[in-house]
Amino acid sequence: MRRTVVPSEFYDRNVKDVAVELLGCLLVRRTKRGLMVGRIVETEAYLAAGDPACHAARGMTKRNRPMFGPPGWAYVYSIHARWCLNAVCQSRSEPAAVLIRAVEPFFGIEQITDHRGGCRALDLARGPSRLCEALQVDQRFNETYLTNPNRLWIAKAMPHAANQTRPRIASSQRIGVSSAEDLRLRFFYDGCRFVSGPRKWHARPCQ
Repeated sequence: MRRTVVPSEFYDRNVKDVAVELLGCLLVRRTKRGLMVGRIVETEAYLAAGDPACHAARGMTKRNRPMFGPPGWAYVYSIHARWCLNAVCQSRSEPAAVLIRAVEPFFGIEQITDHRGGCRALDLARGPSRLCEALQVDQRFNETYLTNPNRLWIAKAMPHAANQTRPRIASSQRIGVSSAEDLRLRFFYDGCRFVSGPRKWHARPCQ
């Protein structure tokens, strides 16, 4: 995992490109019990300009300050007493971020299941707050680097086998926002059982 960490240069780009290319990457969490790993299957982009749903749309506050940090930082915020994990993108003057909405757990399943109270496998980490509960991600990781393979990081996607069909990426409107609802900035693996929300909801192939 240490050799395959996604570098900071990956995040220093257009947030929509990062949101798409994070699909298939591995979200890795290290605890005293060992590693927990999930494949990212759903993301949402929040734009630095023209996006009133972005937390930084009205300027810097104490809460959104991490969005003005270096690309590759984690932005962890609380909503309804639950946590959500974002990867900060673009430059410091262009506060943008990708919300990690869902992962498909495939390593450390026993530990993940314990954190989620023994719920069914499909519900372990689909949805941003469930994901954070499953991997025990909270305020401690705010303003930390997702490029540092220490306690929480993102690793490069595993290569597809020669005989394996590459998943189709679809896009749709974002879920749960009250403004800029028409922006198609939610990206996910089409047909994947581990994504949150209606998998076919206004979905179409990603351009």
